[in-house]
Amino acid sequence: MNNNNISQELLESVERYYHDTMSRQERLDFEYRLENDDVFQTQVEDIQTLILGIENQSLKEQLDVFHEGLPEGISEEKRGSFTFPNLKIYVSAAVILLAVALLWVYSVPQNERLYADYFSPDPGLPTTMSTSNDYAFYDAMVNYKQGDYEKAIAKWEVLQKNQPENDTLNYFLGVAQLANKKEPLAIDYLKSVTKDSQSRFRNEAYYYLGLGYLKANNVEMAKKNFGDSSEEKAKEILKKLND
Repeated sequence: MNNNNISQELLESVERYYHDTMSRQERLDFEYRLENDDVFQTQVEDIQTLILGIENQSLKEQLDVFHEGLPEGISEEKRGSFTFPNLKIYVSAAVILLAVALLWVYSVPQNERLYADYFSPDPGLPTTMSTSNDYAFYDAMVNYKQGDYEKAIAKWEVLQKNQPENDTLNYFLGVAQLANKKEPLAIDYLKSVTKDSQSRFRNEAYYYLGLGYLKANNVEMAKKNFGDSSEEKAKEILKKLND
């Protein structure tokens, strides 16, 4: 289900409901919607869970602070009888911060959140240089594994000019460009791999191509490529996109 759109009005309504400050009619309308709107129910439950968590944490922190400030001779029983006049202020501030955070989280489009959740570069190949001819490729692989994608790309591009159909080069250039936030370039390289029915990287290329399209906001093409991949993560993303 798509729970992206949580408004300031909804956040305030949930807070009133949670703290029992609604009018009778507002509560009746709110509870009727809870019973009949699954998306609304999920949003309310998420917000309530986070509010409760923040309040519990605020209370714990206040207890710790006040206990630390009490004289050593006071018993735990007496410690527990102290009141905390500023607790409501702290909780209210925490709820406001929560509202701001939730508005930011839920304002991020689903495709961007899915990309952030699922993208991680391919771990790469073992860097054992078996022949002198492989040195340049594996030298770049070392840079790639170190996260220096610019350097790896520059070295692989030199090799790819002489071997434009090499699926290994195209695959890792595609993933490296994706990690380097160059989605259009990544898509071009990965598409060439998916067209090679003999490539051992074809299945993974479909997965990363789906992620590339997802990041580029082309959800339909993302779905198509995730559907062509047998990767479990591709199936998970596809299910979330279709829900």
